[in-house]
This record gives sequence, C-alpha cells and structure tokens, in this order.
Amino acid sequence: MAERNGAPLNAEASSASEAAQTPLESRKAVVPTRIALPPYETIALVLQGGGALGAYQAGVYEGLREAGICPDWIAGISIGALNTAVIAGNPPQERVAKLRAFWETICQPAYGMALPPAVENAFFNSGETVRTAFTAMQAVSAVVDGQSGFFVPRVPPPLPFSVGTPKTASWYDTSPLKATLERLCDFDRINSGEVRVSVAAVNVGTGNFAYFDNTRTKLRPEHFMASASLPPGFPATEIDGEYYWDGGLMSNTPLFEIIQTTPRRDTLVFQVDLWSARGPVPNNITDVQGRIKDIQYSSRTRFVTDMLQHSQRFRQILREVLTRVAPEHRDDPWCKLAQELSTSRRYNVFQLIYRDKEFDGNYKDYQFGLSTMRFHWKSGLQDIRCSLAQPRWLEMPDNDAGFVTHDIHRDLR
Repeated sequence: MAERNGAPLNAEASSASEAAQTPLESRKAVVPTRIALPPYETIALVLQGGGALGAYQAGVYEGLREAGICPDWIAGISIGALNTAVIAGNPPQERVAKLRAFWETICQPAYGMALPPAVENAFFNSGETVRTAFTAMQAVSAVVDGQSGFFVPRVPPPLPFSVGTPKTASWYDTSPLKATLERLCDFDRINSGEVRVSVAAVNVGTGNFAYFDNTRTKLRPEHFMASASLPPGFPATEIDGEYYWDGGLMSNTPLFEIIQTTPRRDTLVFQVDLWSARGPVPNNITDVQGRIKDIQYSSRTRFVTDMLQHSQRFRQILREVLTRVAPEHRDDPWCKLAQELSTSRRYNVFQLIYRDKEFDGNYKDYQFGLSTMRFHWKSGLQDIRCSLAQPRWLEMPDNDAGFVTHDIHRDLR
C-alpha cells in the first residue's frame, strides 16, 4: 500500500472511486510537501456536522497536514466537533493516525461480526446497483446494531410516554463515545492552549446557542459529546447541571464565530462542509428525504459567507472613509465608534464541500461502512489537494472587501 507522510493511503476502494470520479476529481493535483503561507495571523479549520460523512473532513485534514499547514484554531459542530477533539487532542505528527483509528473504530458494528475486508470491498466495488443495495444494508445495520465505540440501541427501547431522565430520552446510548474520546484524545493537550478549540451546542432548556471554547472553559469529553447529541437518536448531554443537544439544530457551521471574533486578525479559513445546498430536484419520496437534510444542514453556507463578505466590505470602506476625516474631528464620539467598527484585516475562506456520490442515499449520514468511510476520506483528500494546487488562492485578498472565497467545485467546473 502506498504511503504519504507515514500514513497509508486508501487503495481499497480505488476501482469504485475511479468509476465515480468527475473530471474535477480526476484532475491531478501536484502539491508541494510544504506550502509557504503569507503571514496570516490565524489559520482556522471549521468543521460542519454530517454524521458518517465526517470522514471527508479527516481526508481534508490529512491534505493540510501533508502540505505543512497547521491550523491554530479548530471549530466544530456535531461530527465536526468529534473530529476536532481527535485533531486537537493529539500532537501534529499523530493526528492523521488517530483520526484513522477513530473512524475505523466507529465504522464497525457495535454488535455482531463485521464482514471480512475482502468481502466488503468486493460488494462495494461491484456495479452501481449492488453497491447501492450494500450501502443501504449497512445503514440498516447502524440503525439496528449501533456503531462500535459510538452508540448502541437501548434495550428495551423507550416507550413513547414512559418517564425517565433527559439522559435516557433517546433511541441510543452514547456512553461508548465517551470511552472512545478518552482513549484517543489527550484533554490536557486540548486545554493547553496550543490550539484554540471551539465547539457549539444548543441549550435544551433555554434554546440558546452555546459555544464552548478552551480560552474560556476547561473542555471535557462531555462538551464534544454535547455538540454531537442529535435528538431523538442521541440523548441530551449534561454539563454543569444544564442539558445540551447537537449544535446543528440551530447552525451547522461555526464560520460566523471565526469571522466575527474580536480583535480581528488576518485569517485563512478552511471551511469543510458535509452538506451541499445545491443539488438536483428529487423525483421520488426517498430522495425528497435526503434533499431535506441537504437544505436543512447546509445552513445556507454560501448565504452566510456572502453576508460576512458584505459586512467585511463595509468595515473596509469605513476605514477608508476615516482616513479622509480631518485630524481635529477624530475625537468625535461617532468617529471613535466608526474606528471600532472598521477594520483593515483580511479573510480568505477555502470552502471544501462534500459532493454526493451516485451510491449516496438519504441515509448517507448514518451509513458507517468501512469502504464508504475510506471513499469519503479519499474524496476530502483529493479536494484539498486540488484546492491547494491552485496558483494564488492562498494569497491575502487585495480587493475592496478584504474577503475572498474559493470553492474547487464552483471555481473550476
């Protein structure tokens, strides 16, 4: 098996991968071992929620690692929060291996025997009909058996009107996830400040969005589990007497937190989204269910990005206007307020958005097959390699907004 930076590259799903590749995905990206970046003050990795699709984010991180790009702020929601814990909770040279260990753990059934790798690969690399049926079967297995080191079904399942506690009001028990995080993550490292870490959840009692940040809070496994506590499948997670659900219920991307934080800094953002707002209009009820998830959980990514870009442009314009104010008026209260709102900082946002494959169904977020996981991982690795190979994309913005976005699927199609 081929290797890069000591981490094995997936060759097991190569035939299916090649068959499913678009012209963009098959483009050869030659990325230098290390990339020299402009003097950005912050390099942020933003990880959206999306369940089993989160292996795509692991592939993106591997591509950043091989290019020598080391984020100093990682923010995640839901499965993005779990990937955040594994990345931030390990030294840089071990992160890809620990991500692989995490995904190879949770992509095994909690009960019963997993198929031998050769058998699974044979099914996955078969024709489209066989592969689609096989992946659907694996999604059913996740529902019935749960996933190793992640969640297991409650036995007996809760009755509709049975009274218990918030910790038992769910179809699955996620206590195995805590043990997995404790095994794979060093929480002293997470709280050391080596990397800024932010994860988001929703307070069940107040309905308010909550950010847990290691600059303000000592993060524990429960903070990351709270961000991934999607009801009614998973129970609310208790933190200091309050109960929290998955942050994706309100917003599935923490990009706004990164861009709007003060004091503002020249920032390079790698935003990794697992749901695409754009997609075909479905013509059957099964695809309708999948499209609903795409629209709901994409969180209108481009709309939010456009809004932030317009806000940044106004701040830049305000700064330019202030340079034309006579010095004797600079102490005016309105000028002081304008000075606080203005900025000269610049933002460069790389959007890495997972694109559906022909075998993806409405169950793609809980289809935890090993072959599918490796395929998603490879897709993320391809996308970041192609993105980093584009000339001048990493340069600081020089437009009047001081804000640019790049999307390999949009800009090179």
